[in-house]
Amino acid sequence: MTGRQRLLLVAVAVLLVAAFVTAVGVGRADRGDPADAGALGWLGRLGGGGSALDPATVRADCDRTGDVLTFVGGCVLRVADPGPLRTLVLRSAAAFTVTAPAPGDADLTVRDDVTPADGDGAVAKIAVDRATEVDLGCPGGASCTVTIATS
Repeated sequence: MTGRQRLLLVAVAVLLVAAFVTAVGVGRADRGDPADAGALGWLGRLGGGGSALDPATVRADCDRTGDVLTFVGGCVLRVADPGPLRTLVLRSAAAFTVTAPAPGDADLTVRDDVTPADGDGAVAKIAVDRATEVDLGCPGGASCTVTIATS
C-alpha cells in the first residue's frame, strides 16, 4: 500500500467517525411522538400525505347520527374512492372488530380486534386507496358505538 492510499484510507475513516459522532450528538433524547405527523416533514409526504378520510365519503348500513355509528352485532361501511391513499379512522370507547381489504393490488383481507388503550379508547386506522367495504363487528353481538374520526 502506497503512502497516498494510506492517507486516503485514514481520511475516509476520519470522515466516517465524524459522521457517526455528529449523528449521535445531534439526536433527540426523547423517543418522539408517533402521532406527530409534522415531525416526519418531507418523509411523511412520500406516502401520499396519509391524511384522514373525509367522513362524508363513508356510507353505512347501520344507524348513523353525524359521524357516530350505532349498531348491534355488525355494520358494513362503504367507502367511496378517495383518490390517493387515505386513512379511515374509527374510534370507540369499547372493543370492536374491523375487517377490510388491504390497499393496493394485494389479494388480502385484514381483520383486527381493536381494544381500548390507556384511557384513549379503541382506535382503528384503515388504509384506503379505492372504493371498498369495511366490516365492523361487536364482540359477543353486543351494541357498539363507533365514530368516524378525522384524526
